[in-house]
Amino acid sequence: MRAELEFLQNHSLTSVLRRELETLILSGEFAPGERLNENSLAIRFSVSRGPIREVCRALAEKGLLELVPNRGVFMRRIGEEQAAELYDVRAGLFASAARLLATKVTPEQISELQSLLDRMEEAVLANSLDNYYPLNLEFHDSILRFAGNSRLHKAYSELVKELHLFRERALLQGGGLTVSNIEHRRIVAALGAGDATAAMDAAFAHVLSGKSRMTLPAAADTEHSIGGTAKTTDIA
Repeated sequence: MRAELEFLQNHSLTSVLRRELETLILSGEFAPGERLNENSLAIRFSVSRGPIREVCRALAEKGLLELVPNRGVFMRRIGEEQAAELYDVRAGLFASAARLLATKVTPEQISELQSLLDRMEEAVLANSLDNYYPLNLEFHDSILRFAGNSRLHKAYSELVKELHLFRERALLQGGGLTVSNIEHRRIVAALGAGDATAAMDAAFAHVLSGKSRMTLPAAADTEHSIGGTAKTTDIA
């Protein structure tokens, strides 16, 4: 019984640590390529180095960290070529979710997506990336959630987390916020019409549009977001 309790306690601790460290990583706490100090993390979370090491291994398997033999644990650095590959895969997953959803979407789900679009439009008019960005993430996640395929949702979510690590392009290039929300409306219009092909095409084109904006040369006046601090290149 004692062994079982210890297993449950350790498993619970590891799960909590994994969530907390992943949150720090995705929030930009560590710079790309930065070495993570296991001792410092252990002190920060008031645990031994063992659970920290286990969590770092798990996050490395998810593509968020990199384990370098005899050197330690580092923040994974994603280059433009790798980011482009992630965008291509993401486009296919998002398009699949839109196709599935179009065949069974409910009026309540369309209403929820419309509400998000309206709130994003307010952020566009205010030129506020800080307000737009979380709504943008919620919009995409809602489509994956409504599609009802848990495996697809999980794969998409893990991919988006990897894209969070790519922060080398401004978010407002190529008419970013305005163009992004226009594309969102096309997707929702196709979903509302129950047109699976149009929804799939609009979703696929939307993500590839984000990929195209990523490759634009960073202009001096768009290095930082207007009304907020750029968090990631994943604006589509």
